[in-house]
Amino acid sequence: MRAGQDGSLDPTAMTVAIDAMGGDHAPGAIVEGALAARAELGCSILLVGDEAAIKEHLPGGAVPVGVEILATTEVIAMADEPSAAVRKKKDASVVRAAEAVRDGRAHAMVGAGNTGATMAAALLRYGRIRGVARPAIGVPIPVPFAQPHILVDGGATVDCKPEWLVQFAEMGRAYARLRLGVDEPTVGLLSNGEEPGKGDALRKETFKLLDGQPWFVGNVEGRDLMSGHPHVIVTDGFTGNIALKTVEGALKAAAGLVFTTLGAPEAKAAADVVAPLLLQGVTDYLDPDTIGGAALLGVDGVCVISHGSSSARAIVNAVRLATDCVAGGFVERMRDAIVGDDITEPTREEAHAG
Repeated sequence: MRAGQDGSLDPTAMTVAIDAMGGDHAPGAIVEGALAARAELGCSILLVGDEAAIKEHLPGGAVPVGVEILATTEVIAMADEPSAAVRKKKDASVVRAAEAVRDGRAHAMVGAGNTGATMAAALLRYGRIRGVARPAIGVPIPVPFAQPHILVDGGATVDCKPEWLVQFAEMGRAYARLRLGVDEPTVGLLSNGEEPGKGDALRKETFKLLDGQPWFVGNVEGRDLMSGHPHVIVTDGFTGNIALKTVEGALKAAAGLVFTTLGAPEAKAAADVVAPLLLQGVTDYLDPDTIGGAALLGVDGVCVISHGSSSARAIVNAVRLATDCVAGGFVERMRDAIVGDDITEPTREEAHAG
């Protein structure tokens, strides 16, 4: 077990490795967020990437106390094929960040670059928790004025077997206890109808395996996203990623419609009163920067995946999530969740990790 994963550390005793070169606004926004996280949370920061590029965004070019730079010479771009890039670009920033956790130099990593590459780097450098078949991304879905859902999987494992979805449910419950503070999280299976017989072969077989569990509420539909019930929604990574992007697009469209309407001349008086309240609501509940990132479940270490357009504020919140996971014994919770499971199968990427 790596230091800090038993919940014994507070943030001031932790180091978080950050892929400084990952994301649409890297390295500027990433470095800005890292420095803000250092000041706000008190954890140490290991910035991983091009040293010269990182120093351009440090005040006076000087590395402040509590911050280190791990210099690298390669970057995995958004367009790169994730697994191949991780294998070939061994000095890439995201790969070295994962190795820093593996080697005990950092307690957790944060990456806002190529999602597949961040996941592959963590998977291949940390390894999977024994018994876990495939990793999954646990993504909070905002629920206005209430705690979020946790959607598992948000895109890590596209092609799934029923037994893997059962593990996603088990790991999702463990994560919900940590992330949501719920003692007995409920789980629903995303399908095209709430009746037990609905869904494709994957959904029907998974339902049979989950049926009878006291925490399983049955099938849920797309309309249940953002409803606040159940606590965890389980699906394969292909469907889950589409669901996430659909929710994101719908929220943007709805917000655009509301603010366009309020921008009309005849609505000015109402807009002066309502618009500030709406803006605050959007910031507090719907802005992905508030969430910061999603945790990768099933790997033997803490990895937080942030969205590609992460701002400095998003990085602060991603680092906060990373330290919360370390302090909350995230990896041990995942281990406990899959005790007795033994369906581990090596992936092609792991077989060729090198």
